[in-house]
Amino acid sequence: MDRREFLLTAAAVPVGLALREDALASARGGSLALVTADLEDEVVVLDPASARTLGRIPTAPGPRSIEAVDSRLAVVAHTQVGLVSVVDAAAREIRSELDGFTAPRYTAVHPSRRIAYLTDSAAAEVVALDVPRGRIVSRTRVPGPARHVSLAPSGSVLWASLGSKAERIAVLGLADPRRPTFERTITPSFLAHDVVFAPDGRHAWVTAGAGRRIAIHRVATGEVVRVLTADRAPQHVAFVGELAFVASGDDGTLRVHRLDGRLVRHVDVPLGSYNVSYGRGRAVTPSLSLGTVSFLDESGRVRAVRDIARAAHDACIVFGS
Repeated sequence: MDRREFLLTAAAVPVGLALREDALASARGGSLALVTADLEDEVVVLDPASARTLGRIPTAPGPRSIEAVDSRLAVVAHTQVGLVSVVDAAAREIRSELDGFTAPRYTAVHPSRRIAYLTDSAAAEVVALDVPRGRIVSRTRVPGPARHVSLAPSGSVLWASLGSKAERIAVLGLADPRRPTFERTITPSFLAHDVVFAPDGRHAWVTAGAGRRIAIHRVATGEVVRVLTADRAPQHVAFVGELAFVASGDDGTLRVHRLDGRLVRHVDVPLGSYNVSYGRGRAVTPSLSLGTVSFLDESGRVRAVRDIARAAHDACIVFGS
């Protein structure tokens, strides 16, 4: 039995028992997991509680990153074709498509407005989108190929790593949420990959593009307050209440830390599970290598693994009505 078969078999055991009640809660709450299937040119819709596939939404070629905006809309970046889609999860359709991008990468969403900030790495820009109207409202130049991006919970500041192995992180102010302004760069203590604000808004976690490290930065000054051991780079982070989930696709692992950095759990997930997202009681990590999607509970335990495509790049959860 190979590793993939082992993981799928092991994860299937608790599904019928542990998720039966959660499936009813999900049906009432209407939350949906959306996963990009790069090679099939579609977004797969799943129930986060039961892990059942509910449908598939055809898209433009090569959907890669996806980020939830509100209770039904999500932004999808098609990096290779320079296109951005807005997915309507409730209607199971593409609401709009925006061109004018070179290589759109990742998205952060304003906490109180339906404005999304999308990095265009080849153009060295952070692009602000009015998502419901499906239009670009501003472009902000940054000094490098902007990639991973995160927004403070207050909506006042945005960080973007300038590359996959970035020597600098761009800091943008959001006094006018529709028109970010570039303010400065900070220099991480190692080549950076992902950047994610912690729930307190005072700290940001920066993962390594090369190496087994994570740095916790103080947002106000950019200084490093703690360096953590991690699994193989690149790592990605999602915050789940008072916990941080850190995925390492090359090792096929997920580490669960407290916000002060203490390690509380270390679990196996399918190889290639690089990205990780969270919403309404479930974390989800898709596998780019194997085309699986793993669902974890709020403590970081794997509850189900599903095989959905040849490759699954990114995922998000929309909350429904």
